[in-house]
Amino acid sequence: MYRVAKASQYLAITGAGIEDIKLSKKSWVFPWQSCTVFDVSPVNYTFKVQAMSAEKLPFILPAVFTIGPRVDDDKALILYARLISPHDKESNHVNELVEGVIEGETRVLAAAMTMEEIFKGTKEFKKEVFDKVQLELNQFGLVIYNANVKQLVDVPGHEYFSYLGQKTQMEAANQARIDVSEAKMKGEIGSKERAGLTLQNAAKIDAESKIISMQRQGEGTKAEIKVKTEVKVFENQKEADVAKANAELAMKKAAWTMDAQVAEVEATKAVALREAELQTQVEKMNALTRTEKLKAEFLSKASVEYETKVQEANWELYNKQKQAEAVLYEKQKQAEAQKAEADAAFYAKQKEADGLVALASAQGTYIKTLLAAVNNDYSSFRDFLMINNGVYQEIAKTNAIAIRDLKPKISVWNNGGEQSGGSGNAMKDIAGLYKMLPPVLDTVYEQTGMQPPAWIGTLSK
Repeated sequence: MYRVAKASQYLAITGAGIEDIKLSKKSWVFPWQSCTVFDVSPVNYTFKVQAMSAEKLPFILPAVFTIGPRVDDDKALILYARLISPHDKESNHVNELVEGVIEGETRVLAAAMTMEEIFKGTKEFKKEVFDKVQLELNQFGLVIYNANVKQLVDVPGHEYFSYLGQKTQMEAANQARIDVSEAKMKGEIGSKERAGLTLQNAAKIDAESKIISMQRQGEGTKAEIKVKTEVKVFENQKEADVAKANAELAMKKAAWTMDAQVAEVEATKAVALREAELQTQVEKMNALTRTEKLKAEFLSKASVEYETKVQEANWELYNKQKQAEAVLYEKQKQAEAQKAEADAAFYAKQKEADGLVALASAQGTYIKTLLAAVNNDYSSFRDFLMINNGVYQEIAKTNAIAIRDLKPKISVWNNGGEQSGGSGNAMKDIAGLYKMLPPVLDTVYEQTGMQPPAWIGTLSK
């Protein structure tokens, strides 16, 4: 079934498929699993802890602790689910567990302190109790949300705090009387002091008022003189500025007049200089004209002769360049022809090599085919090649030429059989032919060193 916990509750699921304890707010619970719902809201525990100080003085420590599971720590929740959740939070078991932890830690801490230290250091004592108790509650997954430790109370028959309170009250009453007397004395003295101070301050204020009045009058006179002086200085400054401006204007007028006169003189001189420059240029042009005319008269003939010589030299140079270009062109054509011939020879050699490669490839294929046809029998392959290429005919022809003019040894074989009749026996002729083969094969072996094919037979050693 599907279980859902409330806002202040958790589901603790155990069983098959879960290693230890599974905590969840909602989950499926199967028949082979167990589910426990536990509340995590804090609970108030009220105690009156009896303890004893280092002087063996007993006292009662009333306290209210708000304790609950630590919900922000999964490990602490698992500890709480395992150890505390099976019991009711308000049951005697949980109450006694918390009370025992608090009493034990409080007694141990109080036994190491005097009553005076406990009473005066109540805040520190409470903090120490809180820390020690929290340390012990961690092993149960509990946390202290709040701890309210009330005022220490006497154990019946031991009125230490009562007497201490009476002592404090008496000391407070006596101190109050002393404080009242001191207050009265201070009041009377203060009254007299206030009256004297009032008179002193009044005289001081009158004197300071007169001094301030004189200072203000002097400052007024000084300010008036300062203003008049500044006005006079300003007037003098303005008159000086006007005089300076007039002087600058007169100087500028004189400079402008002088500049105008200088400009007029410079313009007159510039006109004269310009006329002289133009006259000089005219004389130069006349001289250049006469010079050019003389050059034209005396150099025209030389120029014609020079141009004629130059044209003849250029013609000879042109002819030589053309002859050289013709020779160079002929050499280039010869080189190109030689190169083309070499390329043709190289191409022919390359094609011949390609033909040899193709021939070798075809012969290799031919040999592989023949060997495959005779089942890789080398002897049969060799005999076929010798028969196909006419090797035996060439051998016979060569032998005939070699012994043509000699007296060769002629072997005659007879199978020893009977002479055949007129019709003869064909089987006897065939048998006679086979009887002639061994001596023939033997002769071929002696002359060529070749063994007969295996299908014919083998020669004995």
